[in-house]
Amino acid sequence: MATILQIETATQVCSVAISVNGETIALKEETAQNIHAASLTLFIEEVMKIASLKYADLDAIAVSKGPGSYTGLRIGVSTAKGLCFALDKPLIAVGTLQMMANGYMQNHPNYGGLVCPMIDARRMEVFTSIYDNKLQEIEAVNAKIVDDKSFILALQKNYVTFIGDGAAKCEAVLMHDNAHFDAHNYNSAANMSKLAYQAFVTDNFNDVAYFEPFYLKDFVFTTPKKKS
Repeated sequence: MATILQIETATQVCSVAISVNGETIALKEETAQNIHAASLTLFIEEVMKIASLKYADLDAIAVSKGPGSYTGLRIGVSTAKGLCFALDKPLIAVGTLQMMANGYMQNHPNYGGLVCPMIDARRMEVFTSIYDNKLQEIEAVNAKIVDDKSFILALQKNYVTFIGDGAAKCEAVLMHDNAHFDAHNYNSAANMSKLAYQAFVTDNFNDVAYFEPFYLKDFVFTTPKKKS
């Protein structure tokens, strides 16, 4: 039996879940700006209580590895690694965009098109990829500046559903008959359950000492403008 604690902090969602053999048994999440530092450990304690588990009962710790918010990923991965060190448990890293696509597919099991998760990366840029309905990667994870020509080849041949906090700002640009937009938030640790379990049973673990989040782009420091 695989009991896994799952952490998702790649966007403004702070989400923690516990799964047993790929099925979610406890979930605590909230969406707010800059919530992760103050809330993540509290959410972990809460789901452990909901599931009536002790930390020793866990078999692994899974974390959403990115891409996404630099600060959110750093907090989530640091917390996951700390738990792995303290409890001597293996670390599982789940791609954030794949996790989002998995959540959509689980909610729409009869869907036959492609799904394109998008994470907002400022202005008209998004972190994105494309998956088919079997969760196979059709387009590799990349940072894309979206315009009216973006995804045109995929849209000419397939029905494509765009999801995530980056999709809403692109709806006015991607005006194609095959483009559909789903406003539901799929950045949930519950959507990691199936993927984390698959990694566990295949011993697909990450080196706790050397693992780093998948930021995709370097962090850019900005200087606040001086008041005149």
